[in-house]
Amino acid sequence: MSLTPDPAPPPVEESSASTNRRNWLLILCFAVFSFEIGLFLVVFPWLDNWSLNYFPGAYPFIEDLWEEPAFRGALMGLGFLNIYVSISQLMRLFRR
Repeated sequence: MSLTPDPAPPPVEESSASTNRRNWLLILCFAVFSFEIGLFLVVFPWLDNWSLNYFPGAYPFIEDLWEEPAFRGALMGLGFLNIYVSISQLMRLFRR
């Protein structure tokens, strides 16, 4: 009987193929989600349904900002940024 503890068994590592497949799927899902959010932010602020929303009625001080074209343009800019991120993720994914 020894006074030192038994060495821990080496950790079991997942196969690299399984890990690569999981990373590939995660990046693909992120790119699709980011593209959908971006497309929504580019299109929806300029539709008529934009005014039929909960926030302007619930918070009257937001109503002027909500209808401001600059605010809509800022949201559209965020949408284009999301689309750019999704395209760059897809390019990085398929470059491998």
